[in-house]
Parts: sequence; C-alpha cells; structure tokens
Amino acid sequence: MENKVKREGAVIFSDYTRGDAVKKAVSIGREDVLFELKESKLRGRGGAGFPTSIKWMLTAAAKSDKKYVICNADEGEPGTFKDRVLLLEYPELVFEGMVVGGYAIGAKEGIVYLRGEYEYMLKSLQDYLEEMRKDNLLGKDILGKKGFDFDIIIRLGSGAYVCGEETALIESLEGHRGEARNRPPFPVNTGLNGKPTTVNNVETFASVAHIVTKGGAWYSQHGTDKSTGSKLFSVSGDCKKPGVYELPWGTTINELLKIVEAENTKAVQVGGASGLCVPKAQFDRQLGYEDLGTGGSIMVFNESRDMLHVLKNFMEFFVEESCGQCTPCRIGNVKLLEGVEMIEKGEYTFNYINKLKELGETMRISSKCGLGQSSPNPFISILENFKEEIFNNGKGGK
Repeated sequence: MENKVKREGAVIFSDYTRGDAVKKAVSIGREDVLFELKESKLRGRGGAGFPTSIKWMLTAAAKSDKKYVICNADEGEPGTFKDRVLLLEYPELVFEGMVVGGYAIGAKEGIVYLRGEYEYMLKSLQDYLEEMRKDNLLGKDILGKKGFDFDIIIRLGSGAYVCGEETALIESLEGHRGEARNRPPFPVNTGLNGKPTTVNNVETFASVAHIVTKGGAWYSQHGTDKSTGSKLFSVSGDCKKPGVYELPWGTTINELLKIVEAENTKAVQVGGASGLCVPKAQFDRQLGYEDLGTGGSIMVFNESRDMLHVLKNFMEFFVEESCGQCTPCRIGNVKLLEGVEMIEKGEYTFNYINKLKELGETMRISSKCGLGQSSPNPFISILENFKEEIFNNGKGGK
C-alpha cells in the first residue's frame, strides 16, 4: 500500500536510530524522562490536546500493583490516515515511545488498540515486536536495567468510531460494549481493569521517542509557544498532492493549500467530520491549539462541491456511529440530519434551523463523550459559513 508521505519535517520524520529512546530513558531515569516531557510541552496528538506530561505524572503517582500503557491506534476519524503511516513505516518510534511510557509510569504491560480495518498490518507489527524482544528492547530487565520489565500486545477493535474515545476503548478492551464511561474517575487512576492507565495516540508516542532522545528544549523550539513541535496532517480532497505532511504548528491554511497545490478552494474541513469547516475568507487562520486545534485530518473542497451535500454526508456518519448511550447524541444527531434533509427539500423555516443550532450547542455541553460534543461542529460551522449558498439554492425557506 502506498502511504504517500509527501513532506518530511524536522521532528517526527527526523533522524532516529532504533533503540535510542529506550537507551536514553534508562540512562537518565524516570524523573528526568518526565521532566523532558514537561519541558517539551507536548500535547496529545489525538485531537483533545491534553498535556502528555500531566497525564503521565498522574499515572506515575497513582498507587497500584499494576499499571497499563495503551496506544490508541483506532484511527477512525474520516480523512485521517497518518497513524497508519507511522505504524507501517516507523513502528520503532511508536513502540519505543510506549516502552519509555511504561518505564516512566511504572507499568509492565502495553497494549496497542488497533483499528479493525488495519488488520492487514497485524502480522508485520507482531513480527517487529518479536525483533524488539530479541534485542531486549521488550521483555524482562530491558537493556540490563534490573526490574524494568515491559511487553506489548496488540488487540483489534471492531470498527466502532466511538472507541476512539479513551474510556470507550478501555470498555472494549475489557470485553464490554464500546461506550464512554462517566468521569471522574479518570483512566490515570481507574483505567483498564480498574488500574491506573495512560492512553495516548500513535503520533504522541512517536513524538515521545524523539523528545527523550533529543530533549524537551529541542522539541519546544519547533511550532509555537502553546503548540510546540510539529504535526502530521492527512490531506485529502481537491488538491493535486494529497497525502501525509509533517508541518510545524502555526502553519496557516493558505500555506498548507499552497504546499498541496490546491486550486479554487472553497472550504477546508479541519479535524475530520467532527471538526470545523473553514471558508475562504478565513484561510489565514493558523493550525494550532491557539486557533484551529486538530487531530490531523484536512479535507479540501473546491468550488465545484455542494456544501449541503458535504454536511449531509457528515451527519449521516454521526447518526450511524453514535453509540446511543446518551440522549443528546442519540436524538440530537438524528434531528440535525432531519434539518439538513428539510433544507434539501425546501421545507424548512429559519426559526426551526436556528432552534437546531441551539440544539447543537446543547449537545456540545451535555453529551457524555467527544462524539456528541463535536458532532454538531460541521452543522453549525457549515450553515454559518455557507448560508448564502445553502439557503439560496432555489428552494428557499419560510
């Protein structure tokens, strides 16, 4: 399979020698690993952007006879395929980041929760883990460090979008239906099997490997003050060069569009189906937590695209993928989709559409997990930014 890595940046795709991160971690000790992570200001690359050092420090401080490190490789957000590239072509970064995580928090078990559709890469990943065991980068007394025991297993998901949420992922690993848990308690205290657990994204672990090797200060020199380092972007849609790009945080949408050779661009969906739809007038906005935080999906739409059709596609996806556990998400997404269909038929009133926008705001604050909290994003942003196109389509409202 062609992975289409179009641009290699100065961080994730920088030089790396297999085993370096584990060797460095063992040589400097747990506290210094956590210190370097704090210095780097690394934030989770799955989309939420929670500081990785805080998550690891909380898990390390938790008292328990057993702890876990989980790699969230359930890459289910539409338009995202950068984790696949890391797992296939740079497994050393991901797995060694997990080993470092196990060392830092005091865990002995690591689990990769692999998207069910990625089953085709299972054997190659397991073969790589076996090589690491032979080189004593996994197993007992890693690299001669007495008491440093850590191993990794891989578990397949079953294609549920909601299991990208960390507590739903944990429920799935325990053999239950993939549904988000009430929080608190948080996984750092009560995670897998009720034990302290850190759950991080594939790209986060890959970043950790470089941070431990080259230092937190080195990492924080890239990007912006609040969004340090670089980011992998999965770019798809109406452009000449779709693929995976490593770019520094702070890159503007205009700069990205120039790099991927996109022409006559009308809109850019940042963050996948659950992200925000940015119109042409706002292409000077920056990709970063100060402005447009994202897990990495960038969808490009040119002037030929019908934005109402785009919106309908997104809302159908959320209706299908809602786990149905909480009412705001279960009923709210259906109502939002009905609103889109009413606009298509010209059977809407502006008053009702405004009520649906209010419903979307309610879903954002009252849904149990990130699915329902973010699914109204395209509904609200597309109707707001493309209202002239959508509501002047010849059918009209009342």
